[in-house]
Amino acid sequence: MIRRTFFPLAALVVALLLPASAGAVERTVTVKGSATQKVPNDAAKLGFSVSVERKTRQAALRIVAVRLRAVIAAVQGTPGIGAGDVTTGQISVRKTVRGKRTTYRASEGVGVVLHEPDRAGDLVNAAVAAGATGTRGPDFFSSNPEAAYNNTLLAAFDQAKAKAATLATRAGATLGPALTIEESTEAVPIERGAANEKGAAAAPSPPAKPGASTVTASVRVVFALE
Repeated sequence: MIRRTFFPLAALVVALLLPASAGAVERTVTVKGSATQKVPNDAAKLGFSVSVERKTRQAALRIVAVRLRAVIAAVQGTPGIGAGDVTTGQISVRKTVRGKRTTYRASEGVGVVLHEPDRAGDLVNAAVAAGATGTRGPDFFSSNPEAAYNNTLLAAFDQAKAKAATLATRAGATLGPALTIEESTEAVPIERGAANEKGAAAAPSPPAKPGASTVTASVRVVFALE
């Protein structure tokens, strides 16, 4: 009787399936890269408000409405402002008692995005001349922060790769592909431009310098060594 044993054959199959380099330690290099870039501020946010006091709520609200419409018209006539760049704010009415006298103070405001930030002073003058009693801003910013950050992120990766290539050469190896990439948290601090806070009544228009935003990005990359 012939006896057949399958165990050696099974062991041989397993051995053939194992890679030749099984047990070998993968060689890698881990580096960090960071980059900081200046991005010109190409937009500004400003706010204007109208406040009045009258003997009745209706009178206060009516005058605020008339004056605010004039402010909006003046704002929309300024170059660099589109149809969707003006937003009205909250309407408030507050009762005030001074001795035996009672008055009502009504107010409403608008928020404005200006795409020609150098004209911020002109915009302030136009709004005040039209009847604005309060101003806010300008706050300058980059209108496309995502694109600015992506460009900075690529620069951070290029720096990391350059570091890894230098280390690979010193180690007598060739730099391989990136195995893992970790992105750090985005940071975009704003570098405000100069503006005259008293510029509402200034003539000519108060100076406005948009300045730039600082965009920072960093990555941690693991490269293979070949």
